[in-house]
Amino acid sequence: MLGMICVDVDGTLIGSDNQVRDDVWAALEDARAQGVRLVLCSGRPAFGNALAYAQRLDLGGWHVFQNGASIINVQPGAGAPGQSLSSHFPAGTLPDLLARARQTGRLLEVYTDTDYGFTLPGEYAEVHARLLGVPYVVRKPEDLSGTVVRVQWVVPLSQEAEILAEPHEGLDLHPSSSPAMPGVSFISATAAGTSKGSAVQRIAQEYGLTLDRVMMVGDAENDVTALRMVGHPVAMGNADQHARAAARYQVAHVDEGGLAEAVALALTL
Repeated sequence: MLGMICVDVDGTLIGSDNQVRDDVWAALEDARAQGVRLVLCSGRPAFGNALAYAQRLDLGGWHVFQNGASIINVQPGAGAPGQSLSSHFPAGTLPDLLARARQTGRLLEVYTDTDYGFTLPGEYAEVHARLLGVPYVVRKPEDLSGTVVRVQWVVPLSQEAEILAEPHEGLDLHPSSSPAMPGVSFISATAAGTSKGSAVQRIAQEYGLTLDRVMMVGDAENDVTALRMVGHPVAMGNADQHARAAARYQVAHVDEGGLAEAVALALTL
């Protein structure tokens, strides 16, 4: 049996209705009862819905947020997360990105471990706040306290290629999507070398596990570094071409309980 299952959120844990199926929770709870460590592995920040998912998966365990920029040991209760192994965003890069966002009229979100601000109030920012499970509060990035760990473009899918072609010196880009916001691209930027893959490797070390005893389940390009890192990479039935190419196994669509299928597979390996 494997020692650790890493679970993406959008398109893997939650489907087009922004909910987790009951059979998926049941499968995950069964795996945890059998001694498997469950690790949330998300592009989302460590607050709102994602923090609640992590606490339900493994209260007091290590989890990956913000595409590896935040590695948090979540604590009991509904408050802020606990111990952090997070990476810092290169400070000299942020002013240029903020200026580019305002010049182009694009939405750029800026995150610390526990908070975020954004450049462009409006529909995308409001809908995304609802998806994250936090109140829609207009806050400029310059008003944030704490250390910035990541930024994220939230733009129409038609703008994705243009943004990926622009310079992002010293950063790695992680494009993703959510079935709950169709037609929108989330392009996360972290310090170079920081990714879901690097974070999964760090957590496996914390748990004393070799990577051949780890499964990663995902559906998008930002999952590829983790899929390539582990011994048992699984693509959801709704996965994009990048995730499919990096996977060894494929399960059903997220809306058909594909994650429960992946967990059942993990218990046989």
